[in-house]
Amino acid sequence: MTDSGDSTAIRGRRLNEHELLGPLPDVEPVEITVDGQPFSARSGEPIAAALMANGIDICRAMPESGESRGVFCGVGRCSDCLMIVDGVLNVRTCVTPVTEGMRVETQHGLGQWEDSQP
Repeated sequence: MTDSGDSTAIRGRRLNEHELLGPLPDVEPVEITVDGQPFSARSGEPIAAALMANGIDICRAMPESGESRGVFCGVGRCSDCLMIVDGVLNVRTCVTPVTEGMRVETQHGLGQWEDSQP
């Protein structure tokens, strides 16, 4: 991988080649909807990775201050990446895989925790 601007190792914000692992395997692209807008993602990648690859860094807003939050820990512990996914509040997007047609929405304020969370 090089630092040049024309490197094929990184396209946009998505890593396509790793310095030690080499080229990453091709993965079936899927379409997801984020706040009503269509975006391309890689099937099975974490929702948060798909968002970041598409230039979306904000997942939710704090309930009282409205301050923005995005991915922090990346392992499902901190709750900063909570979003509404297919109508379910408080989904941890850093550990939830993308599926075709998934509807993702920015979460404003609190929700009720679901027992089915990963």
